[in-house]
Amino acid sequence: MYDVKSLKAEEFINDEEIQETLKYAQENKNNRALVDAILKKAEDMKGISHREAAVLLECDLPDEVEKMFHLAKKIKDRFYGNRIVMFAPLYLSNYCVNGCTYCPYHYKNKHIARKKLTQEDVRREVIALQDMGHKRLALEAGEDPVNNPIEYILECIQTIYSIKHKNGAIRRVNVNIAATTVENYRKLKEAGIGTYILFQETYNKKSYEALHPTGPKSNYAYHTEAMDRAMEGGIDDVGLGVLFGLNMYRYDFVGLLMHAEHLEAAQGVGPHTISVPRICPADDIDVNTFSNAIPDEIFEKIVALIRIAVPYTGMIISTRESKRVREKVLQLGVSQISGGSRTSVGGYVEPEPEEENSSQFDVSDRRSLDEVINWLLEMGFIPSFCTACYREGRTGDRFMSLLKSGQISNCCQPNALMTLKEYLMDYASEETKKNGEKLIEKELENVTNEKVRSLTREHLKDIAEGKRDFRF
Repeated sequence: MYDVKSLKAEEFINDEEIQETLKYAQENKNNRALVDAILKKAEDMKGISHREAAVLLECDLPDEVEKMFHLAKKIKDRFYGNRIVMFAPLYLSNYCVNGCTYCPYHYKNKHIARKKLTQEDVRREVIALQDMGHKRLALEAGEDPVNNPIEYILECIQTIYSIKHKNGAIRRVNVNIAATTVENYRKLKEAGIGTYILFQETYNKKSYEALHPTGPKSNYAYHTEAMDRAMEGGIDDVGLGVLFGLNMYRYDFVGLLMHAEHLEAAQGVGPHTISVPRICPADDIDVNTFSNAIPDEIFEKIVALIRIAVPYTGMIISTRESKRVREKVLQLGVSQISGGSRTSVGGYVEPEPEEENSSQFDVSDRRSLDEVINWLLEMGFIPSFCTACYREGRTGDRFMSLLKSGQISNCCQPNALMTLKEYLMDYASEETKKNGEKLIEKELENVTNEKVRSLTREHLKDIAEGKRDFRF
């Protein structure tokens, strides 16, 4: 039975409810009156239900689809403006005991190089990331209780936060590791993590179990209920995601929104972020074996509709996607992107030799961080390295209430400009610096609070003189 507040996976992600939703959406796909009514409701920017979103996803009337794209951009501009938060993944270890059929880290893969960073390796990789200009990391590790116990993850987090090199510092560490216990989530919270991220991969239980035949990840309920345990452990910023292409995208789209609705209903606050990765080539993985892979136009529509359905949630896209696709979805809802990423264990200090390939997936966007920053500037976006909300305790429902009220812009806009200024002074190429300074001067005028704008101007001068880490 479907129960949005239940803590049981098969009740808040209820197969019967999803099937009925998909049937309803198919029957009403070109019901123009209904589609218009849903879009009218969505204009209030308070979100729409999973069933309403499914109708929009199914609708193929060109003029209505255009309205969806236009509204998604409007909502994104309302809550996130033209700010794009930057981050980089750091893979700690690819040792894994799971048998996931879509991931080259699966334990049966004997020809991928198995690696695990020592604390000295972590230190060197973090310095390399700091020297690129990064301030926010997403830690990744395979599931292996012997090689990657929680104590190892905690030690790595401590090492990362301890490193201050020149003007560099990692100010926020997000963590993407396997589902674990409430006790371990408490330990992660105490270690000072930002967001806990865990991809569901697919919400279809039957498909999930087929894709995860062995290992602890094969337990569908334990995995799906992880976010509730994380929140019980005190982590109030959590990040959802599915790997589009593993299962029918319509099913996973609905399941993803149901999970967001569940967290809002059961925990009082929805997901801090939603990631939208797609299946892509990797060692030992042929994307052609996954018949549910989705084309760009469907992917772009999914991004737009997630933004419409959950307007307050940050959306993340990685270097899995090409420059062209990333450029499109930045307009439709994405608010965080990676830049200069490596998906191997290590690889930031020096490129990984081909014979030692340890990467989880192939990177499509191979540009350096500076090239990505300059590209964003040329499109009129503000690349932001801000971590202020996390460090000021504006997390969970406190962050969401500020975002919904619009007050967060008094913090986000100036913080974005000041962290961009830091990047320009410390790491940028001459062309990027020139474009960035021009954008900062222009965007300062869009800081509506006169007192905040004046103080921001002062801090920008202080940054130019060598001072760092100002925040509202």
